Amino acid sequence: MAAPKDIRDRVQKLREAIDRYRYEYHVLDKEGIPIEALDSLKNELVRLETEYPELVTPDSPTQRIAGKPLPEFKKVPHAVAQWSFNDAFTEGDIRAFDERVRKVAPLATYVCELKIDGLKIVLTYQDGRLTTAATRGDGVIGEDVTHNVRTIESVPLTLTRPISGIFEGEVWLGKRELERINAERVAAGEQPFANPRNAAAGSIRQLDPRVAAARKLSTFMYDVSRTSESLPATQFEELAYLRELGFKVNAEAVRARTIDDVIAFWKLWEGKNKREDYLIDGVVVKVDERAYQEALGYTGKAPRFGIAFKFAAEQVTTILESIQFQVGRTGVVTPVAHLTPVSVGGVVVSRATLHNQDQLERLDVRVGDTVVIRRAGDVIPEIVQVVPELRHKDARPFVWPSHVAACGGDGSIERVPGTAAWRCVDKKSGAMLRRKFYHFVGKHAFDIEGCGPKTIDLLLDEGLVSSFADLFTLTEGDLAGLPGFANLSAQNLISGIAARRKISLDRLLIGLSIQHVGEETARDIASHLETLERVRSATEEDLRDVPGVGDIVARAVHAWFRDSENAMEVDALTALVTPTRTKPLISGPLTGKTFVITGTLSSMSRDAAEAQIRARGGSTSRSVSKKTTFVVAGVDPGSKADKARALGVMLITEAEFKRML
Repeated sequence: MAAPKDIRDRVQKLREAIDRYRYEYHVLDKEGIPIEALDSLKNELVRLETEYPELVTPDSPTQRIAGKPLPEFKKVPHAVAQWSFNDAFTEGDIRAFDERVRKVAPLATYVCELKIDGLKIVLTYQDGRLTTAATRGDGVIGEDVTHNVRTIESVPLTLTRPISGIFEGEVWLGKRELERINAERVAAGEQPFANPRNAAAGSIRQLDPRVAAARKLSTFMYDVSRTSESLPATQFEELAYLRELGFKVNAEAVRARTIDDVIAFWKLWEGKNKREDYLIDGVVVKVDERAYQEALGYTGKAPRFGIAFKFAAEQVTTILESIQFQVGRTGVVTPVAHLTPVSVGGVVVSRATLHNQDQLERLDVRVGDTVVIRRAGDVIPEIVQVVPELRHKDARPFVWPSHVAACGGDGSIERVPGTAAWRCVDKKSGAMLRRKFYHFVGKHAFDIEGCGPKTIDLLLDEGLVSSFADLFTLTEGDLAGLPGFANLSAQNLISGIAARRKISLDRLLIGLSIQHVGEETARDIASHLETLERVRSATEEDLRDVPGVGDIVARAVHAWFRDSENAMEVDALTALVTPTRTKPLISGPLTGKTFVITGTLSSMSRDAAEAQIRARGGSTSRSVSKKTTFVVAGVDPGSKADKARALGVMLITEAEFKRML
């Protein structure tokens, strides 16, 4: 069946976009789009070309190696063609690779090596001495970068014995060194490097060797293309041979007898790859036996005996199908992108937050756009970029609404003064009430066992509750006959509610859904003011005296307790629930210090890190201000690290943070 016109158009746009971004990334050392998102576009093109083989052309990005030499460098024709591995993204992909291998080599075993995200380098030695170092380029011709590679201490200028040969590997830059370099670049008014790979490439592919010498570049070698001695019989022995010659080889390579062993190694490193100082984006899987490698051979651009088994991408591309609005527990209206389902960060997502009107307009995101979404760890997926080359010509700018049906009443919304947020004018909307109840019974507030969103929906729909206090007046008889409530489940719910008739003050404050009051702020207020009466009567000045509370939070808390309806709600609730004193803040080595954690920590979760800080007397916040003492920067720290630099707040690495603990 011939490919439909919309598929042909999509394929052509994908090729143009991929060619542009690959050129920027591999030739200009710029990151116009995250490399994981670029892989996602390429994967879509591969899928479409596989489904419609007639669309494959010799100049498709799927048929050739990325990159070409820069004109400033001397050109080096490669004596041995430089290949690029095909990619596997799922267990299904890697098992399909294994099936292809075993049709030719049924007894083959594998070697698994970490896939280092750096700059490929090809080193030529004559009689044991380094003569040429070249980039991969387009696989046929590379760039002569010998003058820079000679400055890398892990590259031997003389081998341990006087042989001749060609050896391949990766030049890489450590994450900590990247932080140091970027701090210098920002101080000098220069653009920071986007990632270690770009920094390594930018260090090697420039004309002044003093720049490369000043940066702590390193290498891992992994392939012998040619040698004047006999080639080892296996890939694993080849790695040992490289070590014998004086090259630095990554120590984590292992042999794998079966594809299940390969998958187990991949899963192991997907869970701990961020702990290393070098960037790892997957596992390279190669048939171990050289005789089988030669029997399997090559395709037009890649070896059939090897494949790059990529880790789950934290940034991918997909299609924005629609934009809808969600009403939060404080009445704030948030635009939510509904997406073509896609796997990101190891899970399939179909929705992503667009945050607010300002973010939506900054991105200029439109229905039908191809977008880059990001998800790391437990972070809510978000749209970070649009791929404009793939936009449909009829796509129209999104118009922010004046009414949202979920707000109740006539659906009117209004901008919150001084912020980028919009909220429902009707403060009693059904959607808002439900979210407030979900939050109230949730684990960070009252944590009522057996009372999740489905139970709350049922109680609201049946008219059994309309305020928080109503929960504490329920009886087993009230629940009789309700769907899913037999005698035992009714008893369990009533018992779970009764167990929360005494609650710490900070949890009560969290449950009230006061704007800007999260766990940390509630704990700070409760520890400082000690009783609900003192919180209710506190002036704005009293609240500003609480460590970690600024003007905005002080105004919000003061105004909330002055609202007559809120006051009645608190009166009704505290007639049935007794708030107890929050445990006082611990005094310890971090007393008086406020921490903000940004990015992904490799050795612990953010919640665990914050608990460790509090256990030592420190406090934590989710936003950076002049009151912040330290910002702990994990992997991909984002805008909080930039704000810390702008405010002069000290940035520390995860290793420094752990030493401090």
